[in-house]
Amino acid sequence: MAGRVLGKALAAVSLSVALASVAVRSSGCRGIPALRNSFSSCWFHLNTNIMSGSNGSQKNSHNKARTSPYPGSKVERSRVPNEKVGWVVEWQDYNPVEYTAVSVLAGPKWADPQISESNFSPKFNEKDGHVERKSQNGLYEIENGRPRNPAGRTGLVGRGLLGRWGPNHAADPIITRWKRDSSGNKIIHPVSGKHILQFVAIKRKDCGEWAIPGGMVDPGEKISATLKREFGEEALNSLQKTSAEKREIEEKLHKLFSQDHLVIYKGYVDDPRNTDNAWMETEAVNYHDETGEIMDNLTLEAGDDAGKVRWVDINDKLKLYASHSQFIKLVAEKRDAHWSEDSEPDCHGL
Repeated sequence: MAGRVLGKALAAVSLSVALASVAVRSSGCRGIPALRNSFSSCWFHLNTNIMSGSNGSQKNSHNKARTSPYPGSKVERSRVPNEKVGWVVEWQDYNPVEYTAVSVLAGPKWADPQISESNFSPKFNEKDGHVERKSQNGLYEIENGRPRNPAGRTGLVGRGLLGRWGPNHAADPIITRWKRDSSGNKIIHPVSGKHILQFVAIKRKDCGEWAIPGGMVDPGEKISATLKREFGEEALNSLQKTSAEKREIEEKLHKLFSQDHLVIYKGYVDDPRNTDNAWMETEAVNYHDETGEIMDNLTLEAGDDAGKVRWVDINDKLKLYASHSQFIKLVAEKRDAHWSEDSEPDCHGL
């Protein structure tokens, strides 16, 4: 019992410190320089929307992780009302559904064994060999040998489609350029008066939603390598290229990914695959092709998990997978690009 209480206290303190560090940098949405080092108040709203489950709940928090049926199945989650998302809220009658996909239970190299297996002793909240089990949001609690989702209840236990118990780390490369006219001039939005930014979007094969390219970080792999690899596989179809074509793509991507970049977000993602015991975390990084010369010499071609790929104008009408619209909004703010036709940013619309 003492261990449980201590775990709750540590998780709460860790999350509170993380959110407080963002809050002190938040002073409203107006007059924020586009490329400042600290995040705007919209970043604060993003973090609280995503992570509020541990400290209570908000009307818009933790939504996609509670949707039914669970992706790729007919499994219905137990219903979790907004006011009972947070673990700090006592709920003795909570009875989540147990589900782990057959593809995960088959034991592929990217998946953990079941907790009950005698030869499996994961080191949660730390680096476990080559597997990163630390959360980017701080310490998470372990209950009955299983990690607990730091954002709160999802109505489902087990791992669903996710391979790792606890955090499943991904990387999302956000590749951008300025939209230009036939003469090469940057296009200005007639209402906001700001330049229009475009990003490379893919249409996911698994759910049909448009998204940022990206994927899971392999054990021992650097985030920078994952970002480059996933963009090549999903947006350039590099897996199906000849050796010579792969070398050419690699040279151009090296130039793009060697430029200055912006880390847009690190941490928990409100993903429909999340469960009480396994969840998605990501590092979203923006690489911007200022002149467009690098990407103009690369032909977009969908591959791997992507069904389609194209350049998409960035604006507040975008409907993207998981938390991707929120990441794109942050890119627009940091690049001082067009986002909305409203007179000031709507942080609460995240």
